[in-house]
Amino acid sequence: MEDGKNSRKRKRDDGRDSPARTSQKEAVRQIRLSDLYPFPDHPFRIQEDDAMKETAESVKEFGVLTPAIVRPREDGGYEIISGHRRKRACELAGLETMPAIVRDMDDDMAVITMVDSNLQRENILPSERAKAYKMKMDALKRRAGRHSKAAEKNSPQLAANFRSDDLVAQNEGISGDTVRRYIRLTELSPELQQMVDDKKIGLTPAVEISYLNPEEQALLVETIESEQSTPSLSQAQRMRQLSKLKALDEDTMLAVMTETKKAERYDLKISGDKLRKYFPASCTPRQMEETILKLLEEWRRNRRRNQQR
Repeated sequence: MEDGKNSRKRKRDDGRDSPARTSQKEAVRQIRLSDLYPFPDHPFRIQEDDAMKETAESVKEFGVLTPAIVRPREDGGYEIISGHRRKRACELAGLETMPAIVRDMDDDMAVITMVDSNLQRENILPSERAKAYKMKMDALKRRAGRHSKAAEKNSPQLAANFRSDDLVAQNEGISGDTVRRYIRLTELSPELQQMVDDKKIGLTPAVEISYLNPEEQALLVETIESEQSTPSLSQAQRMRQLSKLKALDEDTMLAVMTETKKAERYDLKISGDKLRKYFPASCTPRQMEETILKLLEEWRRNRRRNQQR
C-alpha cells in the first residue's frame, strides 16, 4: 500500500489524480475507530442530544449507510474530513469499525471538503457557520494565491479583484455580504459567540459588537450580566462608534445599555392560500380579514371570562 506521506507529496506536486489512484482512493474500507482522528480545529460541535441517540440507534440497526471521508495522517491512522458524527454514533452503538473512503488531499482541499460536507447539515449554530466560512475562505485564498502567481504577471487586475469570500458565498447560494457578516462573528469573544448561538444577541447587532476590542467586549459581557439585558442594533451601533472615537468606557457603555429600547415592530403575514380553505370561494380578502378579527375579538373576550372565574 502506498505510503500516505509520499502520496500527499505527489498530490501537491502535480495536483492531478491518475485513474489508478482515483480508483484506489475511492474504495470503501472498514477502518477501526481507534485509527480515526478528528480534523484539526473542526468547527462543528458533536452534540450528545436526542438526534445523536437516534443516529446511534439507526447505526446499530442498519450500520453506517454513507461512508465517511478520511485522509492518511503522517503519524499513522486517518484524519476525518467528513464523518465526525457518524464516528461518535458508531462508538455509542458499540461498533469497532466504520466504512470510509480514503482520499489523498492537501490541507486546503481537506478544509474545503470538510466545510462543504458539513454545511449541508441542519441546525448549524452561527458560531460554527462563521468559523467554517472563514476556514474555507482562507483555504480558497491560499489556493488562489498559489495558482495565480504566474497569471498575476499577465493580469494583475484580475488577481487583485479575486475575493474568496464572494466565492464562498457563490458556492452557498448566498450573498457575499452575508458571508462577511458571519465571518465577523469570529472576532467575538467566546462568551459573546455563545450569546449569539443562544439567540440572546441577533446576528446584525453581533456584527457591530465584533468591532469592539477585546477589553471592550469583556466589559460588555460584564454589563450584560449586571443589567440582564443584551444590546439592540442601535445600541450596538452606538457602542461601535464610541469605540472608534476611543470614548467607550464603563460609564458610556452603561449609559448606552440602560437606554430605553425602541419597541420592535412585528408584522405577521399569513398567505391567502393557507386561509382560503376556511372560507367560501366567494369570500373576498377584506371579508376574510373582517371575519378573522371578529373571531379573535370573541376569543379575547372568552379568555378574559375564563381568567376571571
